[in-house]
Parts: sequence; C-alpha cells; structure tokens
Amino acid sequence: RWNDFMEFPFEVFWWEGLDKSRIFSLMLPPIGESIDVVKMGRFACEWLVKTSRKNVLWLPGVGDHGGGPTRDMLEVGKRWRESGFFPLLEFTTAENFLVELVGEGSDDYPVWGDELYLEFHRGCYTTHADQKRWNRCCEGLLYEAELFAVFASVVTGAFYRKNDLEVAWKGVLFNQFHDILPGSAISDVYVDANNGWRESERLGLEILDEAMEAIASHIDFCPPFSFDSGEDGMFYRVIVFNSLNWQRSELVSVALPAPPEKKDCWGVGSRQQGEGLDMDNYSAGMQNDRNDWLVYDNEGKLVSSQVSDKDLLFVASDVPGVGYRVFWLCCGFSGLDKRLYMSTPIPHFTERIAEKFEFVNTVSLNGERWLLENDLLRVKVEGETGNLESIFDKINEREVLGKGKGNELQAFQDEGQYWDAWNIDPNYQEYPLAAAKLIDIGWMEKGDLRSCLRVIRKIGKSEFCQDYILEFGSPLLKIKCWVNWQESHTLVKAAFPINIETDFVTYEIPCGAIKRMTKFQTERDQAKWEVPALRWADISDDNYGVSLLNDCKYGYDAKSNELRLTLLRGSTWPDEEADVGIHEFTYAIYPHLGSWESAGTVQRGYELNLPLLVKVMPWISSEKSGGRLPQIYRFLGWETDNLILMALKRSENNQYWILRCYECLGREAILNLESDAGLAVGKVVDLLERDVAEPSVEFGSRSCEISPWKIISFTLDFLV
Repeated sequence: RWNDFMEFPFEVFWWEGLDKSRIFSLMLPPIGESIDVVKMGRFACEWLVKTSRKNVLWLPGVGDHGGGPTRDMLEVGKRWRESGFFPLLEFTTAENFLVELVGEGSDDYPVWGDELYLEFHRGCYTTHADQKRWNRCCEGLLYEAELFAVFASVVTGAFYRKNDLEVAWKGVLFNQFHDILPGSAISDVYVDANNGWRESERLGLEILDEAMEAIASHIDFCPPFSFDSGEDGMFYRVIVFNSLNWQRSELVSVALPAPPEKKDCWGVGSRQQGEGLDMDNYSAGMQNDRNDWLVYDNEGKLVSSQVSDKDLLFVASDVPGVGYRVFWLCCGFSGLDKRLYMSTPIPHFTERIAEKFEFVNTVSLNGERWLLENDLLRVKVEGETGNLESIFDKINEREVLGKGKGNELQAFQDEGQYWDAWNIDPNYQEYPLAAAKLIDIGWMEKGDLRSCLRVIRKIGKSEFCQDYILEFGSPLLKIKCWVNWQESHTLVKAAFPINIETDFVTYEIPCGAIKRMTKFQTERDQAKWEVPALRWADISDDNYGVSLLNDCKYGYDAKSNELRLTLLRGSTWPDEEADVGIHEFTYAIYPHLGSWESAGTVQRGYELNLPLLVKVMPWISSEKSGGRLPQIYRFLGWETDNLILMALKRSENNQYWILRCYECLGREAILNLESDAGLAVGKVVDLLERDVAEPSVEFGSRSCEISPWKIISFTLDFLV
C-alpha cells in the first residue's frame, strides 16, 4: 500500500514462488487506526468492489511506538457491535479470517508469480552498512559453526553445543527485525544490537574453533616425507577446511610462525585469515630466512607459494566439499626441495587509512602503467583517477568494460525524500557531486600468486582505500575496501560499464534468482530504479556475461550495459550518525563465457563470502599421531552442480541430523549423497522438521530427484 508509483492490483491472492509453491496472501488494511466507522465503512466498500467479498479484516491499534488496540478502542467496538446501526463487528484472529477466505473458493483468487517489490524505502538496502555487514558475516559464521559442529560430533563424538547455537542464531534473527537491520532505528538501538551481534559472533567463533580442533585431533598426521630430526628445522600441519559442498582450489594465507618453543598452536577460524595471532612472536619467526619456507600437500608434492608482507600464501588445491585437506609448512631442512615462488620486493605501507602511505621508491601518479595480470585476466588501472581503464579476458579475447571507466566511485546528493533513513531521493541522479579525487596509488604486493594495487581516493571529507587484488588462477578481480565515511546526505555507488547490451539483469534472491528489466517496458519496471539482491548480480547476453559479487551489500541498479553497486549513504534521521565511521567490505568482478548458470556465478558468490578456513598446528616428531582420519576427507557432498547446501544441523527434537539444500539454477537435480563418514539421506521433512509425503522426491538407492528451485530437508542415516 506504500507504493509511490504503481498500485498493487490485488487485495487477496496466491503468491507463487520460483518452485511453484504458493502462499495465500492478503494486503493489510491501514495500520495505526482506531475503531473509526467512517474509515471502516469506506474501506469495506473498496474491498467489496475489488474482491466481491463482504467480510473484511480491520486491524485497530496504535501501531508503531504503541502496540495493539487500547481499552478505549475495544470499548468503542463493543458499543458499535451492540448498537444495531453498524454491520456486525466480530473480534477474531487473522488466521481465522484467512481460513474463512480460502474456504470461500480458493481457486477463484488470482496468482501473483513475481516479486512483491515495494516502491518505497529503497534506502533500507544500504543505510547502516555496519548492520548489513554484521548480518552477512554472522549468517555465514553460524552456518559454518553448525556444520563443522555436526562434522566433529559424528566423526569424533565431540559434544554438539545445540543450546549455544540456538542462542547465537536467535541473536541474529532478533537483529533482522525492522527497524534494526534496515538501519531505520534510533542510535541507542544499535548499541544493544551490536552487543547482540558480538555475542553471536563470539559463540560462533568459539564453536567453530572447537569443532575444527576436535577434527584435527583425530587426523593421522603421518608426514608424507622423511627428514633428519637432528636438523634445526620446523614442520607445521596446515589443515584447510571447506564449508561449501563442492571441491575448491583457492589461495590461502598463513602467518609465518614463530619457532616451536615460542608458539605451540594456533587456529585461524574466522573470515580474516591471519587474525588473532600472537603478534609479539612475529619478530622471532622473522629471524628465519623467509626464502626457506616451503609448502607440501598430503602426498608430498611441492605447492606453489609466495611470501607476502606478513604471511605466506599458497594454493590449496582440490579441497573436498564439506571436508578438509592437510598441507605441510616446512622450514630449515636442507634435504627438502627449496624451490619457492617468491614475490618481488614489497613496499612498506602504514596501516592507517587516513594517513599518506610511505613508499620505498618515489611513485609517479601519472607516469606509470598500473597493470595486474594472471593467466585469465589483464587489468589496467588509470593512474590519474584510480579507476579501471581495462579488464581484458585473455581466454575469450575480449574487453570486459564498455565505454567509460570501471569502479568509478559516483557520488550524489541524497536528501532521502521525506523519510531520510528509509528512502533514497528518486531524483538523486540529477544532483551528482564532484568526482573522487586520487590521493595515492602504489603496489602493496606483486608476485606470481597474488598482486595487490592500492588506490586511495577522497569524496568530500571521506577517504576510500581500495585494493585491486588479482590471484593466481582466479577469474575474479577483487576490490577490497576500507572507508572512513564522514558524509551526510550523500549516496555513493561503484559503477561498471559493461561491454554487453541486454534487456535484463539477473539478481540473486534467497534460494533463487530473479530477472529484472533494464529497458523498461511497463511503469512497474520503471519503478525498480534501485533493487535488492544478495551476493551477486549478473548481466549477460547469449554468449558472454559479467557478474558483480559482494560480501555484505544489498542495493543495486542497472542499465542495459552497466552495473552499479550501492556502497554507502549518509542519512541523518532518525540516527544522526548512522554510517559515520570506518567500513570494510569487498566486491568483485567476474567475467565469464556463457550465462550465469553455466559460469557458476552462484558458487563464486558463496566462495567470496565463505573463503576456505585454515588451522595451523606444530608437528612434533616424538608425538604419536593416533588419529584415524585420513589427511584428505569429504564428510558429505554430491557431484550435482546445481544443489547448494543450506544447513547441516541437529534436529530440534534431538533425534536426527538434518541436511537442507536447494536447487539453484531452475532445473531438475539428482542428489546422490557421497560421504566418507557413511552418511545417507533418510526421510524428507519440512522446514519445521516434520515428516512429509513429498511427491517431487523419488527415492531409489539412497538418491532422490529434486525439482527446480526446490528447498528440501532430509534426515540423515548411517549406511550399515
């Protein structure tokens, strides 16, 4: 009812999802109303004309900041009911009213098979960006904590902290309430909300680290090679965990360790690999020749690696889905192969965003060609602006960017219409602000496995520090950002002109994807000038496409040849300093052949949000391993590429393990569960974990068929 452009056509209807499931739906009457018989009568007449139904729902109550009906409202209703001068008033529940409506002829109601796009409150996709980041990170963290807690409990007998997981999840769910997550609450609300996020994060990290520790303690750590224990050398076990249900090969990092007598064991169980280490021991670790560090896989094969400023990068290849693989970090053994893929000398930068960086050599902002390149992409950065001049796809021999510059930071005056935190000014594009000013540019890192070019720009009083990152074997150009945001009534977008012309853009939505038009054919399309999405948006034609991924943003807009991601806003009401302060986020460009479906855009979005996890432990030759788990292990998974694992958890009644997944490409899928732990799919349950007769699932030899876009849950059994 709040649409500012088009009136929704139905009062009561069936809302049909991508999987063809339906929800009986009702457009609510006005909220915050009393027992006002004039308004009630007018609304009843409108309802009768639109629905041909005489009975109508009315919701008296104070509404926001007050709750339900007052005593006076109830007394007025009672008197009107007894007066005989007004149609019958009956106090009932919304559920009873809906059941009555369905009983009057459910087949007669229209079906709405599109999104319920609200033509209002578009700013809520972006306002209070800290809450959006907390939400995305905690959702991912608790998914991983729950998953690996199940893993550890099944294979090691470790205690499953169900109650703590419930507390953590409820904290996240509470903060998803409006007006917290939309960013439209007063400032005091966010003091409490942030405490809730931190507690959910604390529990999640603790449970995740305990689970990985339990799994690691049961691995048979027999080195894949021999060495002379009399040498003054070090071995470290590096266990790389994969929380997604497909095999992955990615660049990971570990901090260069201190000698064993200085450091016994540490874990890296969070998104920021390398955080949480004892920085006091770095100097001891650095006394070792950094050129002596080598990485081997579980078969004893040398792995490509690169020494970075504070850590060691290496390619963790073929890590099983929902599993792990062991690698070995070695130093100081003369008998080992010491080939090492080293980086070029690295400039030393300060850590502070707001300070000018100190370069080893004098850098010309305008004279040097800033080029990042791997086997797949060649990226040129414009020295005068810090924008992307070119992204060239070397495999498909085509330029990715269209006319204009990529990653252009576009700022606009945004007065927020008349609901500052909620709304973006519909005319904001008529009020562009000055272009971002380049402050500094220089190499953070330039090596065979990773190159990182840092660009510092200013918009008004705010500073944007962005790292362009290109990794070995990766088709993604990552852009990692730190922003010191000090603006008010300002909207900033990252714009990417694309060398493609298309009529629609595809966006990720929960457990699916939706196409939205770029060449508006209806007024309803025209109203969608700012749209919500999750991890990615994709612009593709019949042959080629580009996906724009993110790790904590939700607002996009697009033209037929351009994608833009909304980064920050500067609302001042009801919270005067809603977004003032430091922000951290990452987005990435993914050029690809073919459609988003064939290119695996869904998987790339998950990978950006949930990178491989790393746990590092020293190895002492005198220790007896005693573990029974192999050094490469797949807890569970499947070969089908269009099924995404959503959850692995204990059932609410504590009787089963529950696996939940969804079909992500709009086509049928076959689930053949594979598990080194001997797990198999059991019976189908609904989202409340009740047994259901599921006609779309056909069982045979422990496999099942899943229909397009289906969300489905199973109990897990053990094969005998």
